[in-house]
Amino acid sequence: MAGVSSTISKLVTPTYNKNHNGTKNDKYQRGFTCFPVLFIFIFYLIISPAPCFPDDLKKDDTSLDIKIGQMIIVGFRGLTVDNQSPVVRDIAKRHIGGVILFDYDVPQKSPVRNIASTKQLKALTLALQKASSIPLFIAIDQEGGRVSRLKEKFGFSPSVSAQYLGSINNINTTRKYAGETAKTLSGVGINLNFAPVVDLNTNPDNPVIGKLERSFSSDPEVVISQASTFIDAFHEYHVLSAIKHFPGHGSSTGDSHKGLTDVTNTWSPIELKPFDTIIKSGKCDMVMTAHVFNKKLDPKWPATLSYKTLTGILREDFHYDGIIISDDMQMKAISTFYSLETAIRVAILAGVDLLVFPNNSVLEEDIATRAIAIIKRLVADDIVSRERINESYTRIRKLKEKLRPFPE
Repeated sequence: MAGVSSTISKLVTPTYNKNHNGTKNDKYQRGFTCFPVLFIFIFYLIISPAPCFPDDLKKDDTSLDIKIGQMIIVGFRGLTVDNQSPVVRDIAKRHIGGVILFDYDVPQKSPVRNIASTKQLKALTLALQKASSIPLFIAIDQEGGRVSRLKEKFGFSPSVSAQYLGSINNINTTRKYAGETAKTLSGVGINLNFAPVVDLNTNPDNPVIGKLERSFSSDPEVVISQASTFIDAFHEYHVLSAIKHFPGHGSSTGDSHKGLTDVTNTWSPIELKPFDTIIKSGKCDMVMTAHVFNKKLDPKWPATLSYKTLTGILREDFHYDGIIISDDMQMKAISTFYSLETAIRVAILAGVDLLVFPNNSVLEEDIATRAIAIIKRLVADDIVSRERINESYTRIRKLKEKLRPFPE
């Protein structure tokens, strides 16, 4: 089977990079376990609906509107929601696949966004799920350390960074912290964590990875071990994960939140190893893309929009058939250089299944409406095929069937 070694081999051919000096003699090695607390298990057995994914939405003739809506995740403002909330309308009428929660509102520079307390957060996630006929992905970036949305000031337990855990490199310690995080997320109704980061800490001065202590290590073996332990803990509590940021953000010198991030001269094929190994282990729920540009991999498009990177490496070389999820499509690395229609079109054709619009660098309450309308138009014009939409919908549906039913 092809993997990192074959990908490295390709990277030294004209297909990707005529001048790359990487070697091809490396030979890299190549679910859910469910042990919920007893009373929680009994509670869910009694009051949970079944099945968690409606039978009529498993059919091939499911509405195109529903299939397209499921490809969208949005962020929103509000500690509570009701039937008049824009996000509830997006869920009920536009069938969006999920939401992402934040603790801080960047456009308003306000500490009030979606999270205020455990009780409030439980009520919010329940209200969101009840608005949907299809289980929602309710997502968050709870990596630990400086990238933590569930803070002590809201009543949550303190967390530690990936760098801290990687420096200790003790599986029992990592399992303890990861388990606490997973239990907390599950307890407040969050079923998808955009973590762990599997970028290698090859540039400690990296403003968005290294300096924020988001990487476990520069050693791929440490990253693989630590990240796998995290994922196991998430799965024990029925929380899905997304490893990020493919094909590697650890060597960058810039921040893709702020603009173009070119890693052509700093990236190395070794950065692919954690992704490849975790995918081959069968533990991978989702892979999140990076908005990094690397002409060694694609001379035209950043990774999120690159067919060569997402389909060529991730799908074909690594044989990955799970969900590919974009990083924030409103980041300046994308929004500054591409129109919304171009970004959506190229991302889907490159292989992205879930498009994320967090609405927390800018707030566009109609972003779901606009994105869905663009995708529908692309399908109507035969630019994006119905088969391509079906591929993404099938992957999303398959993963959502693993979600624990939410209580009514």
